[in-house]
Amino acid sequence: MIPTLFGVMLLTFLVTQFVPGGPVEQMMSQMEGLAKGGEVSAAGASMYRGGSGLDADRVEQLKELYGFDKPPITRFFSMMKNYLVFDFGTSYYYHQSVVELVISRMPVSMSLGLWSFLIVYGICIPLGISKAVRDGSRFDILSSTAILVGYAIPGFVLAIVLIVLFGGGSFWNIFPLRGIVSDGWSDMSTIHKILDYLWHMVLPITSGAVGSLAVMTMLTKNSFLEEIRKQYVLTARAKGLSEQQVLYKHVFRNGIIPIITGFPGYFIGAFFTGSLLIETIFSLDGMGLLAYQSVLNRDYPVVLGTLYFFTIIGLFARLLSDLSYVVVDPRISFDSSD
Repeated sequence: MIPTLFGVMLLTFLVTQFVPGGPVEQMMSQMEGLAKGGEVSAAGASMYRGGSGLDADRVEQLKELYGFDKPPITRFFSMMKNYLVFDFGTSYYYHQSVVELVISRMPVSMSLGLWSFLIVYGICIPLGISKAVRDGSRFDILSSTAILVGYAIPGFVLAIVLIVLFGGGSFWNIFPLRGIVSDGWSDMSTIHKILDYLWHMVLPITSGAVGSLAVMTMLTKNSFLEEIRKQYVLTARAKGLSEQQVLYKHVFRNGIIPIITGFPGYFIGAFFTGSLLIETIFSLDGMGLLAYQSVLNRDYPVVLGTLYFFTIIGLFARLLSDLSYVVVDPRISFDSSD
């Protein structure tokens, strides 16, 4: 995990060194543009010298301000030293602590991710099992058609369709389109706060969950279908066990392994990842939109700081997924002597 984390950060840091239009260049361009427009401040005017732009001394001051006066290798190890204690610095663009900025955007991403997670796992497991038991039936064919159509529709396209139908686009104005709560939410009663929050979540969660629902449902079906066709199931039936006993006492604990082992990664990822298109369409200030804006604005403290944090989260999620194999199936061991 440590070399992986180090490699991810090093590679990303090197890429940022060759991307044009860094924070220094953007500040220079902004100050020159303001000066030419006659709206520059007194401090900026002292740094701008007519048509010649910024003088060399002022450019060096800008580099020092952003830490670009030091060699790249020095800046990288200094950054990693601070990151070890989760000191991610201050955003160039928002002029706010990166930690505070991420915390302020987290509720939106957590709302989208958590509800999508609950809906996907709450529907895909029973639906996948039902499809496996009724493989080839009319129910299986119709449900497969429906979920594959849903999978084929991109999330942002489905979001636009839902807005047109239910967001006041052309038909019914049922669901709100901005934010996760209404104005004056803090003055509402508890029950109205809950209902208002859930009402705002319907369209974005539906848009984001449909694609994952199709994947997980088919994965569940195929996993259980493979187990149902194995010899031990025929043996259990020959012993006189009912179909329910065979399914939930023998097949379930083996067929659920591929689903459960992905549970930790999906669950943790649901809290910290964001969807740029969904957040943009529904005007939600979440992690996806923050990451996109940070890249556009060359806001390196936010880009690298969030990358470091989410890489650690992703690595621990992968570790938990590996360990869950042993918990779910005791036959699996990581002991090299086996």
